[in-house]
Amino acid sequence: MYADEAHEGAGEGKNAPSGWPDLPGDTAFTIKVPEADPLVRAGFPAHVIVLYPFVYESRIDAATDRELTTLFAGHDAFTLTFDSFRRYPGVLYLDPWPHDPVTALTKDLTRRWPEAVPYRGIFGAGLAPHLTVANSEGPATQDAAYDALQAELEPRLPLSCRVQAVNLIIWDGARWRDRAAYRLRGCHDPC
Repeated sequence: MYADEAHEGAGEGKNAPSGWPDLPGDTAFTIKVPEADPLVRAGFPAHVIVLYPFVYESRIDAATDRELTTLFAGHDAFTLTFDSFRRYPGVLYLDPWPHDPVTALTKDLTRRWPEAVPYRGIFGAGLAPHLTVANSEGPATQDAAYDALQAELEPRLPLSCRVQAVNLIIWDGARWRDRAAYRLRGCHDPC
């Protein structure tokens, strides 16, 4: 996650065009997609956001950790396939398919923790699952730059990723760091 995308929050602690910064102690849930790392030009590892932000780190105690372990273990591991590019204003992203497993995780988290409003409510109910590839172009240059980047990267698609865990990450004021990985049902490898 790395509260990255210009449309989603602040990358590496800077204010994003949407106007909010990442705050020390912010947390988020992401799906790591190392298979897509070679395609990403946005300055952070490839990932799909499940929920940003979650609750502040200080609220995640042993009981919350057990509850999260149970919640995620109630969802089957799944495979995401990335075979097409899409765009938000200023953002080129890969569209993961299917969306349903990711949105089911988000819904379960927000049902249990309703104060964890996706994207701080800036986008209503949130954004569809996506993997940001690039987010550095402004309105005057984005179409040409993203057309060229998309043409360069399209031959590398499709790619697939087996999702066996969801990662809790925390903004420490300087960078996003891993705190925990929660296994999904059917995860037999070290997740």
